[in-house]
Amino acid sequence: MRTNSVSLVLVLLLAALTFYIVLPIDHPAWFERIVSLGSETPRDLSEFKLGLDLQGGTQVLLEADLAEGQSPADGAMDTARSIVESRVNGLGVAEAVVQAQGDLRIIVELPGISNPDAAVETLRSTGQLEFVDPAGLTLSQGMVINTTNRPTVATDLEADILAGRVRPELLPVYTDRVFRTVMTGDVLRTAVATQDQFNQWQINFELTPAGGEQFFEYTRAHIGQPMAIVLDGRVLSAPVINAAIRDSGVITGQFDRADAESLAVQMRYGALPVPLKVIDIRTIGASLGRDSVESSLRAGILGVAAVLLFMLALYRLPGLLASVALVIYVLLNLAIFKLIPVTLTLPGIAGFILSVGMAVDANILIFERMKEEIRNGRSLRLAVEAGFSRAWLAIRDGNLSTLISCAVLYWFGNTFGASVVKGFAVTLSIGVVLSMFTAVVISRTFMRAVLSAGGQRLSQSRALLGI
Repeated sequence: MRTNSVSLVLVLLLAALTFYIVLPIDHPAWFERIVSLGSETPRDLSEFKLGLDLQGGTQVLLEADLAEGQSPADGAMDTARSIVESRVNGLGVAEAVVQAQGDLRIIVELPGISNPDAAVETLRSTGQLEFVDPAGLTLSQGMVINTTNRPTVATDLEADILAGRVRPELLPVYTDRVFRTVMTGDVLRTAVATQDQFNQWQINFELTPAGGEQFFEYTRAHIGQPMAIVLDGRVLSAPVINAAIRDSGVITGQFDRADAESLAVQMRYGALPVPLKVIDIRTIGASLGRDSVESSLRAGILGVAAVLLFMLALYRLPGLLASVALVIYVLLNLAIFKLIPVTLTLPGIAGFILSVGMAVDANILIFERMKEEIRNGRSLRLAVEAGFSRAWLAIRDGNLSTLISCAVLYWFGNTFGASVVKGFAVTLSIGVVLSMFTAVVISRTFMRAVLSAGGQRLSQSRALLGI
């Protein structure tokens, strides 16, 4: 009984903590750092992370743009997915999802994004940065040229313009010669969009130690001469080298904020190993998101309320204790969703609601076993202990089979880019694990506490026990 008293206090403290985490308020910074378990970025506990279908946003399907019969090199698509994911994070899109879909496609979900066109261009651009020797010729901003690193870019673009596949305003295209690539973007350590003293947007870049030496040797030998800075074959700027550069530099041009930030992200996270083309773009409005959230909340509240009424009607006092444990179970789930954090989608919420019913299943197994023990002549205290211990094997096996199914669903969703399936598997598996804890630990703690307070009276009131 003394051990159970300690367990009861710990359960109540856990319930209070989870309730505080779930509250939609601004939590103190020190508290967010503690619950983040040392993470560099403290968890924002003020709200839940909502997926694309609840928050609204854009879904983009990208595909490798290769010649017919050609396939990407081994690992190229995995590298491309990692670079796209880095670019998405660099754009500051919260809770974005980037997944491979098959062997040639990447699906990107961008919740709450305000400028989808700019984001899509940033994602699909190969991002191949080059520092080019213009060989004394004048290269103007926006001009498309061939380089030794990409010798057919301008030629291909000119063919696309003539065929009507690309807008003619993308001219001028310089196809008469191939310019020497002095260095590629591999020499960069970082690139950041900033404003100069005249509030003009520019890109500040820093070089790696090896790249700095290479850059220094070239700029020192070409002071007073221009050097073209080229991205994906397009000239960003062609500044004159005024001094030898070793550690850092600036790219200037007629950039607005969006252009500068997009270019900085592409430069910072490197070039894609394969070109990507946009297959499909779907935009979900915020109004749909609000409707989905409201419908999900109503469904969740009604579902939990129905389960609570069922337990009270059928099991009386044990049902009441199970209902309290179920409320704690819901709080635990919601707290875990915030702490991990889990991106909630409609299928994810469906998995959570399903897990609520499964949490009650465990209590039903326990209480029915407890009734059988009482009918067989056991005392109430022994019947309670037997109910929990003997129902455990059935609870364990049933939940284990569900967890195996969740693992299969998660693998399917992760492999084939079915994020809705993956979200359902994540929330259901979290719910199943927590349901075992609440049924076996929390419900048992409550039953023992009630028995210690009034076991004799309960033994004489079979109606109160639902028997």
